[in-house]
Amino acid sequence: MPSVATSLIDVEAVARGIVVLLGTAPTTGDGSKRLHPRASKPMAKQQKWYVVWAGHEPGVYETWAECQRQTQGYPKALFKSFESRSEALRAYEEGFQGFSRRHRAPSGMESSTEAPIEEALAVDAACSGNPGVMEYRGVYLPSRRVIFEMGPFPKGTNNIGEFLAIVHALALIEKQGLSQLVIYSDSQTALGWVRKKRCKTLLERTAETAPLFDLIERAERWLQTHTYTTPLYKWDTVRWGEIPADYGRKG
Repeated sequence: MPSVATSLIDVEAVARGIVVLLGTAPTTGDGSKRLHPRASKPMAKQQKWYVVWAGHEPGVYETWAECQRQTQGYPKALFKSFESRSEALRAYEEGFQGFSRRHRAPSGMESSTEAPIEEALAVDAACSGNPGVMEYRGVYLPSRRVIFEMGPFPKGTNNIGEFLAIVHALALIEKQGLSQLVIYSDSQTALGWVRKKRCKTLLERTAETAPLFDLIERAERWLQTHTYTTPLYKWDTVRWGEIPADYGRKG
């Protein structure tokens, strides 16, 4: 299996493999399919520590390069970045299961950890009005590169977009065999819909919204016919700021 860095940074190669598992690709004015390899501005880097629970040599490492050497090519590697050495040492000592239990929400939905897991896809949607013109996308967390983007749809809601984005990311991860990735969304509603395998929107189905509802039905069918193991986490906006997939506008 290709490394995460190779398969995810090559945005167009990934998109060719997964566009579109859930619907049609975005189009240009002449109706031809196109991709959206736009990237957000890189964030300032700071010192991080990397815990490798399962890898070639488990331990705590000071650089991402060292972490990669210990995890690439290792089946079902388990690792995570931390903002401080003390946090990393504590997490390593308690083991992955202990760390996971300490950060698991009582409801069973995966909760956010003290710092975002590095190897992740972050998803978000934007909607101009409610309902209104809607679009959604997924971003690879380490590089802030846009991995997939869909829309705009003429009439939708933000929750629908968030739901579709999560399922799109799940399908991508399964298709590419990227089992070490997790998914972040800042929508508790959409995370709940995915868990229940149903988009419980109140939006009315009309001729205008029919293509979007077709996409919703495909997403629900995917959830009903696939058993995914990818952890779903709620993005902690209060502590971490806006989710990296954010469009920079609210509405």
